[in-house]
Amino acid sequence: MKIAFIGDIIGRPGRAMLREHLSRLRQEHKLDFVIANYENASHGFGLTPKNAKELFNTGIDTMTGGNHTWDKKEIKGMFDSFELLRPHNYPAGVPGTGLKIYDVCGEQLAVLNLLGHYSMPMVENPFLCAKKEIEALHVRGIKNIFIDMHAEATSEKRALMMMFQGQVSAIIGTHTHVGTDDFQIAEATAYMSDIGLTGCRDNVIGMDKKVPIERFLTGLPGRFDVPTKCKKILQMAVMELEEGRCINAYKIKTFDDGREFITEAWKEI
Repeated sequence: MKIAFIGDIIGRPGRAMLREHLSRLRQEHKLDFVIANYENASHGFGLTPKNAKELFNTGIDTMTGGNHTWDKKEIKGMFDSFELLRPHNYPAGVPGTGLKIYDVCGEQLAVLNLLGHYSMPMVENPFLCAKKEIEALHVRGIKNIFIDMHAEATSEKRALMMMFQGQVSAIIGTHTHVGTDDFQIAEATAYMSDIGLTGCRDNVIGMDKKVPIERFLTGLPGRFDVPTKCKKILQMAVMELEEGRCINAYKIKTFDDGREFITEAWKEI
């Protein structure tokens, strides 16, 4: 199977890039399943039902969350209506789930959403959560396992890779909005510390530059806003899986000015 992952869709500019390009990318790259992270999709914070419908209509199959999952109050009632996940290591009793299993090309694909510890809300240990769920998936015979690790610290994402390389198909990081140049395949597990945002590329992590700069200069808080006009980018990781093993992977960067770049993941020998 061939799956793709799009991280941190930032507001209207990010949604616009998906409307304009995802259908074409699905066809050109023969994608069987598309996962995306929704936590910044509605004006930069959370997700509304209207925007969820819009995103699924672009060709997304399921979406993961993060620390901004709960920013829109409507989200609590949306898990029964949409194919949405939230970080699985929130305490028991929280609405939704962070683990779902899908039938793709006659095989099963597990999608697991985790939230890191550093600079994040109070959640259960993501490493113990991952260990428990991965072991249970293996007992069930499920080999294709994709993890969205939503974390501030690169060390947490990398540690997860060191723990589970060879046991899962892919671990891709989200949250920082800045893409990293470390896409690799090691022991048949694809890994990238952060896929990077889909949205405005000429501001500060997809937000208007004025408030972040003012905060750095003065220390005073301010509300981040998604620009109405900006230069845009869509960033997507594509992974080809065979019996749970990632045999090929590459990253696509699509710009709103017509440029498109593909970078192959390196394979550890």
